[in-house]
Amino acid sequence: MIRALTGFSTRHAWKVIALWAVLGLALGALSPMLLGRVTQSQTGDFLPKSYDSAAALRIAEEEFGVKPDATTVTVLVARSDGKALTDGDQRRIEAEAAELGKRRVTMPRGEDEPAFLKPDRSQTPRIAPAMTAPDRSFELLSVELTGSAVDEGVQEVYRTFRDSARAKFDAAGMRTGFTGGLAEATDSADDNRVAALIGSSLVTVLIVLLNVLVFRSVLAAVLPLLAVTLIGSVAAGAVAGAAMLTGLRLDVSTPGLISVVLLGIGVDYLLFLLFRFREHLRARPGQPAREAAAEVSGRVGTAITSAALTIVAAFATLGVASFGQFRSLGPAIAVAVLIMLLGSLTLMPALLAACGRKMFWPSRSLDREPQAGAAARYGAFVARRPMVLLLGSVALLGALAAGMTGIRMDYGQGGDSGTAAAATAKEIARALPAGVSDPTTVYVTATDGGTLDPARLDGLSRALAKTEGVGQVGGTVLNKNHHAARIDLFLTADPQSARARDLASGPVRAAVAAHTPVGTSAHVGGTAAIFADISVAVDHDLTIVFPVAAALIALILLLLLRSLLAPAVLMLSVGLGFAATLGASTLLFQHVLDEPGVSFTLPLVLFLFVVALGTDYNILITDRIREEMHHPGPPRAAVARAVRHTTPAVATAGLVLAGSFASLATTPGSAQIAFALTLGILLSAVVLSLALVPALATLLGRALWWPLRPTSHQPPTASTPPPARVLIP
Repeated sequence: MIRALTGFSTRHAWKVIALWAVLGLALGALSPMLLGRVTQSQTGDFLPKSYDSAAALRIAEEEFGVKPDATTVTVLVARSDGKALTDGDQRRIEAEAAELGKRRVTMPRGEDEPAFLKPDRSQTPRIAPAMTAPDRSFELLSVELTGSAVDEGVQEVYRTFRDSARAKFDAAGMRTGFTGGLAEATDSADDNRVAALIGSSLVTVLIVLLNVLVFRSVLAAVLPLLAVTLIGSVAAGAVAGAAMLTGLRLDVSTPGLISVVLLGIGVDYLLFLLFRFREHLRARPGQPAREAAAEVSGRVGTAITSAALTIVAAFATLGVASFGQFRSLGPAIAVAVLIMLLGSLTLMPALLAACGRKMFWPSRSLDREPQAGAAARYGAFVARRPMVLLLGSVALLGALAAGMTGIRMDYGQGGDSGTAAAATAKEIARALPAGVSDPTTVYVTATDGGTLDPARLDGLSRALAKTEGVGQVGGTVLNKNHHAARIDLFLTADPQSARARDLASGPVRAAVAAHTPVGTSAHVGGTAAIFADISVAVDHDLTIVFPVAAALIALILLLLLRSLLAPAVLMLSVGLGFAATLGASTLLFQHVLDEPGVSFTLPLVLFLFVVALGTDYNILITDRIREEMHHPGPPRAAVARAVRHTTPAVATAGLVLAGSFASLATTPGSAQIAFALTLGILLSAVVLSLALVPALATLLGRALWWPLRPTSHQPPTASTPPPARVLIP
């Protein structure tokens, strides 16, 4: 089937290229709008309904009209001269706030930007006085906007509102400060805008520069990027369409992560084809380029398909997770990778057939057999000193894995970011409890058919006021029919810190359980409670996803390699690579930089990416080793030839994919994931695929393929270039 698909694409090259171009351009224009319809912003909405904080969210929406995608900005208003607020000042602040609350904030658009491509986030904010500092140094206003804090349109609306409010209060002799999730996200985006642009530009330059250095060709440097861009646009549209059909909601960060993944693996797959195409043309200078493209694409397509299916299988297992953010991420990436696989088996073979030998213009490398270079010398070293290489690789990976000692999960998103929003939060915390800008809320509902009143809940409020970590308790707020009540708690800890999560899930919930009046039920909500429940859900999911994903990847390797021992060797090697990467991340961020721990998503994301993507390189080298072992000669010579031919492809692909993940470092809050994925891919490509696995293959020889060992007397087939001679001292 793979050869039939690649063969059709090379025979009808220009039709295939035209089809992908039309689909890519059309869906590239529409995908932002489509993805905007299938994303949701509130992390708590991804929790199963059985969790306490999820129940609190439902009560907030159904009984108090809280919008499911509402985001709150806290505005600090103080006198510009630093004096305490007077009664007149407070009346002026509230009057100005009321006027701001009547104005619709229009989302800015570019002059030539089609309205249908970017959802309109224009809205009228809900503004209300929140609290005054005990020393009357400032007053806080609560501003509710609708939409995700990371949505660019919502951020534009916030910027417009912020500038308008700042100007209005400045005219009244007041200074302002803004904090909250949306303010922090916007400030971080503004502070990192230049870094993000530089990061994406560097990745593009890295890919082009590496291809130029390797192939000495303009087309070979540019075409992979153009092809991946077209395929990625189609993939984004396919993900959005699949989400619409299934009703699946995506996290707002998913489209960006998919883009990075597709860029990395797409360029990897195209590089695998380019290297093999060049090798084939050198070995058969008289063969028509279209025929060569078909043969190479069919041969390499098998390895690419197996590599892509390992990623699909790994991420598809997230569909069984209980945490909705994981459950939607897995299938979304799986669909995107399948589209990238389809493009690698159709668009790229078509480009090879259409360009032929011009793909490598102006290089003249096709006209001569390359001299034995660093890759050949390294292949000879692997065959000559496999035990040294094996012990060195295991020692390095083991030392890094030891860094996992004492690992802790960090479910927070806080910390001193150095933004204006963080500075405002610090100023508020000096006079009021740290949780004022993001309270933990207790929702109480009547279950006996009666109504609620503050007196009935007075005992619960008094108990909460005496609870550890509660700095202040707000008044009891009833809904319209008095069947539900809300009590805000202002914790003494940062709402996004580990301390706040421990308080919400421990003392606060214990106090609520012990003092909830008879005939009522109560649930604890808010950021701290949500992340406390997320930690439980993630811990549960890790125990399910890890073994299921590992089993599926092992099954794919078993079917591809038709061996029992080879899949075990590869799985053990990538497992060691995963442990080493997680250990190095723990060592750096937890022990050296003294952060609270590693991000709670890191182990799962790292496992899936390093194991699944790292297996790509192992599949490429292992498949080539098996192919070379079919040629006459000892196994050591076969491994040397395989390493010689695959080292440039694996090293270049690894650098490209690592560079793609490194660009995530410009995204606020993604430093840990960027570092871990970059290191994990480099370890997978360089240490595992080019050192550990070839060393084991050299030591085991043809026994690696037990019980079906490749024979050494099989002559080369018409589609296989004759083996290059490699001298093993």
